[in-house]
Amino acid sequence: MSTHDYIIVGSGINALVAAAVLGKKGKKVLLLERNDRIGGCLRTEEITAPGFIHDVMATTMVLFLTSPAYGALGKDLEARGLEFAHADLPTGVLRPDGSHMIFSKDRQRNIATFEALAAGDGAAFSREMDKLGADAPFLFSLLGGALWSGNIAKTMAKEAWRRGLRNLAGWFGEALMPARAHLESTYRSEDIQALWAPWVLHCGLGPESAYSAEMVKVIGFAIELAGCPVARGGAKTLLSAFEKLITDNGGTIRTGTDVEALIQGAGGRATGVRLAGGETLSATGGVIASVTPTQLYGRLLKDWPAPPAEVNDGVKSFRYGKGNMQIHYALNSPPRWKHNAELGQVALLHLTPGLDGVSRAANEAERGMLPAVPTICVGQPASFDPSRAPEGKSILWLQLPETPRFIKGDAAGQLDIPADGRWNEALRESYADRIEAILETHIDGFRETVIARKSYSPADLETMNMNLVGGDPYGGFCGLDQFFLWRPFKSSVNHRTHVPGLYHIGASTHPGPGLGGGSGFLLASSLK
Repeated sequence: MSTHDYIIVGSGINALVAAAVLGKKGKKVLLLERNDRIGGCLRTEEITAPGFIHDVMATTMVLFLTSPAYGALGKDLEARGLEFAHADLPTGVLRPDGSHMIFSKDRQRNIATFEALAAGDGAAFSREMDKLGADAPFLFSLLGGALWSGNIAKTMAKEAWRRGLRNLAGWFGEALMPARAHLESTYRSEDIQALWAPWVLHCGLGPESAYSAEMVKVIGFAIELAGCPVARGGAKTLLSAFEKLITDNGGTIRTGTDVEALIQGAGGRATGVRLAGGETLSATGGVIASVTPTQLYGRLLKDWPAPPAEVNDGVKSFRYGKGNMQIHYALNSPPRWKHNAELGQVALLHLTPGLDGVSRAANEAERGMLPAVPTICVGQPASFDPSRAPEGKSILWLQLPETPRFIKGDAAGQLDIPADGRWNEALRESYADRIEAILETHIDGFRETVIARKSYSPADLETMNMNLVGGDPYGGFCGLDQFFLWRPFKSSVNHRTHVPGLYHIGASTHPGPGLGGGSGFLLASSLK
């Protein structure tokens, strides 16, 4: 039996951050991954044609670049090959009639753009960003801190003293506002509303979800500050840097290693893992599981005594959110956008009818319908990272965040739905054709430039990563009742579980999904 300080199950961004932080603290860490490569939702492959480099799932690194984890590990990772590519124009929106707007990293340009669309909207945006900036220390301590901790208690007491209890309560009330209410009451321009509405989807929310307005503000603040960077050469360079950092600090990484159960020691403590095939590995400090509750409680702890009633209830009631779909293109030439050539320089462009369009498509997906007019997130990494494609050619990275996990029908009434409601290849490609038809209306000669297309349905994504249950990339529904203090369960306290020596991190835990590595950093920073 091999012994380590900590064994980490899974190798997504949170697991990598935890392993790196613990390694820097002198801990002997073993990271185990069942797939043939590390990374979780970070995966880079030539999936369309030779020489075309695609981030198959996650790609935009703004949450990592602005995270405490990067603050602690950034220089170490850069010394091991990590480099970011940046675009001056991080995002924008394009509507069916060709109306559009582009958001830059330049505050004054953004104010002028907003003002040109509707008098007063530029000033409104500036006020919102200034207000968020003033609140940033408090806000980000809540969004990214250990909520059940003395530090947060002190922060809350300080804010209550500074603001007064009534004003602090008012602050929380405003923070719970849905994005629709915020956008319609703040901006007169429908184009500006359309710019921000799709971003709530990247938080696993919809425009009518509680606290989605606050996330819109946070995203606007973050991408104006840091843009929508990608790892130069693909997410694989970030993974390579993490692998070198972990092993340089004495850690061990094993891929193709399936953990089938946790080992129970004296006092009911998690003391190690048993692998498929029977090999056992022990850990003196504990086991860290970067998995969903489904995997942790339904698989790894399956043969253990039943958990406490509140945990058992939490497992049974835990819900997963909408699925996701990815479409990747290899192109003979960069896309020629019909309405403005500058759209080709936007890192992440949303195609949507607007706020109502996002709301409609999200609602259709939540009801199990294929959206008639889905929100299309178009990433154009080759425009600012030429290493992604051969000279003169390009790629597109498409994400469809409003995709049902199980399908009850087609909102457009055009596609045949399998009787069992499950994704198959024919439906996946037919739905991808719907997306391609929308692209064709905005890009000159688009189909003639396509070398190859590769699509992934929600079922395909789950096949690649078992933590993407039904293709949900956010580790579970992100609504208010299953977030913050209540993620993953109402009984949860930070990243500890009812089992001594067993810790739970990943998108299913606070502070939720994204590439910030927050849960891995919080836990590893707290362990002795």
